Amino acid sequence: MSEVVRPPSPPLEHRTRGYLLAAFAAACWAAGGLTAKWMFTAPTDVPASWLVRPLGIAVPPAVLAGGRALSAFLLLAAFLLAARRKDLKVSLRDVPFLAVFGVVALAGMHFTYFKTISLTNVATAILLEYLAPVLVLIMSVVFLRERVTWVLPAGVSLSVVGCALVVGAVGGGLVVSAAGIAWGLASAVLFATYSLMGTYATRRFTPWTLLFWGLGFAALFWLVALGPKVVLDSFADPVAAVAIVFIAVVSTIMPFGAFLTALHLIGPTPATITATLEPMLAGIAAFVIFGEKLTVVQLLGGALVIAAIVLVQSQGAAAPALPPQD
Repeated sequence: MSEVVRPPSPPLEHRTRGYLLAAFAAACWAAGGLTAKWMFTAPTDVPASWLVRPLGIAVPPAVLAGGRALSAFLLLAAFLLAARRKDLKVSLRDVPFLAVFGVVALAGMHFTYFKTISLTNVATAILLEYLAPVLVLIMSVVFLRERVTWVLPAGVSLSVVGCALVVGAVGGGLVVSAAGIAWGLASAVLFATYSLMGTYATRRFTPWTLLFWGLGFAALFWLVALGPKVVLDSFADPVAAVAIVFIAVVSTIMPFGAFLTALHLIGPTPATITATLEPMLAGIAAFVIFGEKLTVVQLLGGALVIAAIVLVQSQGAAAPALPPQD
């Protein structure tokens, strides 16, 4: 068996770029969540503090996920065909891995997240999904042989506690049920799976290649699971179609492409810790746009998340070592 060669610590400019890309991905995901909230809120039940009038479009979350995957795939395919055709090419032996990545890591993560929301609420779903850094750290040590000092566990702990405070775990904002917890933990496992598979795959494919094939198989999964008519009907309303395409670009293509690059530059644990900025950024935006209350406890949680990112970034650790490729 070949000896694993541990890579050197990545240069400062690579680490900086990696953390900025992971933070950018978190901001884009937050924008997508706020857009979905804007779509689903009934216009007749709008507080005076809202800056924009919501749409109240009756698109089920699973159908929105299907429409998002399909439109993101088609848009990315058009871009790559026009500008980066070489990124479309993969070997036949890579197809099974890419299929698992698309169906399990992408479509599965989205489905379990939306399922958790349907059984609990958004705050509970976010908190459970962002247990992923804990799982990523454990699996990175076991499978990717990531070196661990006290910094990574401390950063993971700070990010999870901070995320819990941001989503209102202390103030009774969680809705707990056995089924909801099970689906939420499943979403955390799949987010961790996405991070680890992405870390491995970005050493074989460009982020665009991985995202193109992943979205393709995710879209195929939703077309089979929901039926083509159900997915395509989500575009029947012109305003809904524009909103779905916006989510496909801003909350799918841009953040997943950025996050995959961040995985390559800084590794899965720091990238997923940085992604826990999402609920904090969503809370700040909701305060500005929707007039939602932002408490001192939530601000403290945001500060803990930022502290976790600063702490992990200060370590400057190498990306996890991988076995030599064939």
